Amino acid sequence: MSYYTSLTGLKNAQTDLNVISHNIANAETTGFKKSDTAFADIVSSSILTDPSLTTGIGARVSAIMQEFSLGPIEQTGSALDVAVNGEGFYTVVSPLSGETMYTRAGSFSVDGSGYIRNAQNMRLQVFPVDAAGAITSLATLQDAQIPAQNGTGEDFAGVTITSDGSVVATYADGSNETVGVLALANFISPQGLRQEGNASWTATGVSGVASYGQPGSGLYGSLMAGSLERSNVEIAEELVSLITAQRNFQANAKAVDTATQLSQTIINLRT
Repeated sequence: MSYYTSLTGLKNAQTDLNVISHNIANAETTGFKKSDTAFADIVSSSILTDPSLTTGIGARVSAIMQEFSLGPIEQTGSALDVAVNGEGFYTVVSPLSGETMYTRAGSFSVDGSGYIRNAQNMRLQVFPVDAAGAITSLATLQDAQIPAQNGTGEDFAGVTITSDGSVVATYADGSNETVGVLALANFISPQGLRQEGNASWTATGVSGVASYGQPGSGLYGSLMAGSLERSNVEIAEELVSLITAQRNFQANAKAVDTATQLSQTIINLRT
């Protein structure tokens, strides 16, 4: 029994090492959120077991929890780099599959058709606006698309995203046009979001459905243009955790080895 007890500890330490290694590997990934491993004990008992004689039989991984704390903000100077200073996720949609994802990685660019997209070619979602730039519906999202020309036929010259989320296109005659207001998504339980890679997540039944709002309003963070949110991984903390996990692994490996030797000794005595 002691062999299997120590084996559970060995597997748990391996899982912990995997999670920490993943965190360290993504220390420079824009918008990445680190994870922590939580453990729980396993006991052998029933309704008839004397509480004073309850035996522990190991441990298990109870959860691998994501930590959505704000990462350091780095200034880049790029007009379409944007960071959320607070809560909220950008919403992006695949033009091919229609799949919706949520991300904190705010590095965007304009493609040949005028759509604002991320590195995975998923289109940024915004609230529709009227001619004055006011939001017409908080229940509807649309692709952020920059018209190649304005109403007077002037060519597109550039685009910026303001702190309140307004996506403003500038044209050759110096005029400006608001093409939408960036929509931030929030969830009742962000820890329930499913990791999809590329610092992106999808909603699940655990996270709840997304609720949308304008940056800088209510619980939604404001935007910092020309900046990106870096990974929230602290290398010093991860290295300390790595040493601890390594020691746990070594201790459990030693316990497994000792249990194996004892079992072999008993077998030899019986024969």
